[in-house]
Amino acid sequence: MRLSACTILTIGTMLAAVPGRARTYDPNYSVCLQTYAIGGGSIDCRFTSLAQCAASASGRAAQCYNNPYFAQRDRKPSRHRGVY
Repeated sequence: MRLSACTILTIGTMLAAVPGRARTYDPNYSVCLQTYAIGGGSIDCRFTSLAQCAASASGRAAQCYNNPYFAQRDRKPSRHRGVY
């Protein structure tokens, strides 16, 4: 009895698990557009400014936000010229 209850619980847990949808945040762009729809929405991270994203979001159920995974390019270290 104990084994069958554990087996049923394990099988039920495996069948109830739903795979999650992967969200893709492009680390090369600093702004994302999230659109909302009845069947689900989408995230599009192909914008370089909030103004550019806002123009695309205009008139739609959408919002713009800063990309949480934006990998800002490293600047070359500035040479400090010391005075001797």
